[in-house]
Amino acid sequence: MPRTDGPFAQPRLATMPQVALAAAVTALLCTGTLITAATPVAEREDSSGSPAVDWREAEAGILENHVQLTFPDRFIKAGEAYFSRDNERIIFQAIEKPDDPDAEPDDFYAMFVADVIRDRSGSITGLDGIRRISPDGSANTCGWFDPDDPDVVIFGSTVHPPEDQDPPGYRRGTRRYQWMFPPEMNIYRVHLDDADGSPQSLVHLAGRDSAYAAECAMSADGRHMVFCSLESGRGDLFVMDMEDESITQIIEAEGYDGGPFFSPDGKRLCYRSDRAGNNLLQLYVAELEFDEDGSIVGVEREFQLTDNEHVNWAPYWHPDGRHLAYATSEVSHRQYEVFLIDADPGNLEDSSGPTRYGTNKRRITHSTGFDGLPVFDWDGEVMMWTSQRGEGGSSQIWVADFVLDLDAPKQPVRPGSQSR
Repeated sequence: MPRTDGPFAQPRLATMPQVALAAAVTALLCTGTLITAATPVAEREDSSGSPAVDWREAEAGILENHVQLTFPDRFIKAGEAYFSRDNERIIFQAIEKPDDPDAEPDDFYAMFVADVIRDRSGSITGLDGIRRISPDGSANTCGWFDPDDPDVVIFGSTVHPPEDQDPPGYRRGTRRYQWMFPPEMNIYRVHLDDADGSPQSLVHLAGRDSAYAAECAMSADGRHMVFCSLESGRGDLFVMDMEDESITQIIEAEGYDGGPFFSPDGKRLCYRSDRAGNNLLQLYVAELEFDEDGSIVGVEREFQLTDNEHVNWAPYWHPDGRHLAYATSEVSHRQYEVFLIDADPGNLEDSSGPTRYGTNKRRITHSTGFDGLPVFDWDGEVMMWTSQRGEGGSSQIWVADFVLDLDAPKQPVRPGSQSR
C-alpha cells in the first residue's frame, strides 16, 4: 500500500506488485478504495481448460438458494453492497452500461440504492427501484445506511470529477498495478428523499479536500462513525462521535489500515492492514476504549487474526459478534474466496469462555473466479457478496441463505480447498 514522507504528503498514484493484487483489486472497493471501471476482473481458473466448479454442490450446507441481484445487461460491474438496518434496502456501487452502445462507460464507480424484493416466504428474489444517488462524473465508494434512519445514507464521494482523470489499472508493458486515492474524496450524508444525484443534495460529514477520507461505517447504535483518512500520508483510522462531531484518531501504524467495521455491540473494530510492509494484507481486531460519557477515546487491545503469505481483506462481522467473514488469496491469487474465522472475545452470549481470535478457519465460497466483499444481513440469515460466478464472468452482487451451523465441530477441509 502507498506510503509517503511528510505529515500531509498525499499519494496520488501508487503501485504494488501484481502478485499481491492480481485479483484483490478486482473489487477492493470500500475495503481497499479501488474506484475505477478500468479494473480488470480476476482471471477465471477455467480459462486454462480446467473444469468449472459445481459451486451449488460445493457450497451445500453453507450457502443455499443463491440469487444473483445485479446483471451485466445494466451494470458492467457492481459490488460492495450493504443492507439497511431493516434489511429492506441495499446500497452498492457500480458502473452502468451506457445506453448508447458507442459511448464509453464512466471511469469511476457511482453509488446506487435499491429495494429488496422478497417472495411470500421472505426469501430475497431480486431488486427493485434501483437508482443512482451520486453526482455525474464523481468517484464514489463505501456506502452505508444510518442505523437509526434507513432513509439516510453516507458514502465517500469526490462530488465532482476528480482532478486526476487517469483511471487506475495495469499499465501496458508493466507488471504493476496503479491506483488512485483522490484527495477530493470526502464523506457525505444524504437523505434519500433529497437524493437526486446533484452535488447540492450531499451534506459534507468528514474529511477535507486536501486529504482522502472514505471507508466509512457506523456503529449499530448510531453513536459513532469510523473511517480511514490519508491526512497523515498513510491510511489511519478515525472515529467521529456523531453527538458532537468530535473526531479521534484510534489506529496509527505504519502502512495502510482500512476497511473498518464495528462489531455488533459497538465495542470492537475489525479491519485489515499492510503494516508488515510486504504487500500482503492481514486481519486485525481492536477492542475499543470509552470515556465515562460513552465516547470512543482509543484502543485498549489489538489482536492480529491472520499472519501468512496471503492477501486477507474485507473482514465483516457476523451478527453474533463471534465470527468474521473475509476474502483471501489462500486458494489462489487468481481465485479469491470467502472464508470464515473465529473472532470471539470470550465474554459474549453463547461464548465458551476463552478468547478465540484467528481460530477455526472455514471456507465459505467454492466457485471459479472472484468471490469477496462478504456481508451479512442484520439477522445473520443471508450472506451478500461480490462474485464472478455468473454468466460472462463480470463482478456482480449475489445473495444466498447462510445456513452453516457456526457452533458445529470443525469439519475437514474439502479436497481442492487447501492453499496452493
